[in-house]
Amino acid sequence: MISSVKHSSAAIGVTDLVPRGSPSVRPQMASIPLISATKGPNLSLAIRKPLYLASPEGFGFGSRDGFMSAAEPRGFALRCGAYEADRSDSVEISHQETRSAASQKVKIGIYFATWWALNVVFNIYNKKVLNAFPYPWLTSTLSLATGSLMMLISWATRIAEAPKTDFEFWKALAPVAVAHTIGHVAATVSMSKVAVSFTHIIKSGEPAFSVLVSRFLLGETFPVPVYLSLVPIIGGCALAAVTELNFNMTGFMGAMISNLAFVFRNIFSKRGMKGMSVSGMNYYACLSILSLLILTPFAIAIEGPQMWAAGWQTALSQIGPHFIWWVAAQSVFYHLYNQVSYMSLDEISPLTFSIGNTMKRISVIVSSIIIFHTPVQPINALGAAIAILGTFLYSQVISFYYFYLVK
Repeated sequence: MISSVKHSSAAIGVTDLVPRGSPSVRPQMASIPLISATKGPNLSLAIRKPLYLASPEGFGFGSRDGFMSAAEPRGFALRCGAYEADRSDSVEISHQETRSAASQKVKIGIYFATWWALNVVFNIYNKKVLNAFPYPWLTSTLSLATGSLMMLISWATRIAEAPKTDFEFWKALAPVAVAHTIGHVAATVSMSKVAVSFTHIIKSGEPAFSVLVSRFLLGETFPVPVYLSLVPIIGGCALAAVTELNFNMTGFMGAMISNLAFVFRNIFSKRGMKGMSVSGMNYYACLSILSLLILTPFAIAIEGPQMWAAGWQTALSQIGPHFIWWVAAQSVFYHLYNQVSYMSLDEISPLTFSIGNTMKRISVIVSSIIIFHTPVQPINALGAAIAILGTFLYSQVISFYYFYLVK
């Protein structure tokens, strides 16, 4: 077989490549001349159009208007484009994270505002009820009963998803419920004897009880700054108690017992509820139900239906039908503010929660003084301010200890 390759002797110009009337293009083209090949007697292959070598972009050739033409190197352009794409993705992700963080802050802000508002309303109606109906055991029972009924109806109508619990769950919840019951009744007894503001000033000393119980009963030691932060708390509470115009020992001891009980509630809660997957709302609902079962027989034994009936008639005769609204309001708002506080704890850190709790006490103290026209001496106000400031300092120091030193 004889094969031959004939090279065209004519030079290939621009007019051979572009039809007439087409716009001019750059002549720097890499091309291969016409090739003709003969294979066998009856088979021939002819390529009449010029072929162009298409090198990778970035080595001097680019596509323009359907033709391969010499162009500026595009390697850098590609890298720049890729960089811009990555940058766009990162910016989009950054915007999403920013929006998510902003929405989370708004959500927490709504929780806090709702928590404080509900707590203020509860304390106001609770004090009105106790002034007209001085039976704190029944008042505490009605608060727990109303909240338990609300949650049972929510579960039955599927407004809220019922929690999946077992015997171990209720066993771990039992000591928490006992402490919660004692703390709730003791605080109500305190508010039936003294001003709301005084009760909450004394209750701001709860961190001192927490540190002392952890130190002497649990053997946990703390750095010196934690103990020093207790000085303004104890000093401020003592100053406020000494200068209280309407001081009552039962009211003072009720607030102190409430502090101690809630400290044990927190300790039992941390120990017993590890690994339990129950939401904050359902956790508090179960806590209310169990506390109601514990409290009801004691309320009946200490006060009794005869005292309740007589006190109820007296309150209705003095206040009128509005008294029933007061009882309903204090019961509903008690459950709601506690439920929102537990829901808040699901979303925030313990430090943020403790700061929110401190600010809550300030809002309750100030609002109760304004609404009930509670007489306050300057030295008494100073003691309250020192105690609350000490509580805030304690939350900062203890959070630093747990998050940075213990871990």
